[in-house]
Amino acid sequence: MNKPASKSTRPRGVQTIETGGRILGALAQARGPLQLRDLAEMVGISSAQLHPYMVSFRQMDLVEQTDRGLYQLGPFALHLGLSRLRNQNAYRETISRVGALSDDLGLMVSIAVWGMHGPTITYVQEFDARIHANVQVGGNYNMTVTATGAVFGAFLPRSATEPVVERELSDREFLRRAFFKVDAETYRAATVRARRDGYATTRDMPIPGVSAVAAPVFDHTGKMQLAVTVIGPTGYIDLGPEGAPVRELLEFTATLSRDLGYDTAA
Repeated sequence: MNKPASKSTRPRGVQTIETGGRILGALAQARGPLQLRDLAEMVGISSAQLHPYMVSFRQMDLVEQTDRGLYQLGPFALHLGLSRLRNQNAYRETISRVGALSDDLGLMVSIAVWGMHGPTITYVQEFDARIHANVQVGGNYNMTVTATGAVFGAFLPRSATEPVVERELSDREFLRRAFFKVDAETYRAATVRARRDGYATTRDMPIPGVSAVAAPVFDHTGKMQLAVTVIGPTGYIDLGPEGAPVRELLEFTATLSRDLGYDTAA
């Protein structure tokens, strides 16, 4: 009689693929493009061993080089990540409905999910040419100065969000470029209000003349899956609790959460 396989027995894999995965993982965790030798040190292999991987990854568009010869994830890596996100039910349901919300309000609407570097924009529903904001698929919302960041900070565990917040608050260049005061106290107050109200707003920040309202979408486990953000010119978007953008966004996210199995009464 054959003995059952031990639970500690690990199936045999392909070592080169696992090494490639560590390389891509290191690039994903990096705060910016890397030199070959720095990447090799992070992965724990020599530069000579790493170079053939980078040649293959570049041919597949998984990795690309900057003008300075530094390495970063390429466009195909982004497509892989977005494909994984799009396969989530909450995302598919949201994207199938968000166009109607944008049309009703006459405003831009974005969808963001939590990624390695914070709130990650996965879809943008444009509306005419009312605003010029740097909201692009694959980009990230700042945690400390956006309505989207406040919503994630309010409804995700601090163990997940705090490293991103601390990184922003220690980024001197980010603080220098800001048009407004950025500090931990202001951010904490915004998350408290978002948790109380179920949504967050920002006026004239992070871009002067542009304002936004964001709200969370929950699944059947009660976990926040994504944020929907309505964006518009400050003089055009009504951020009051009875204004159409806030009211319709909350109706939209509540209906979507309920359809995903979220118990709003609980």
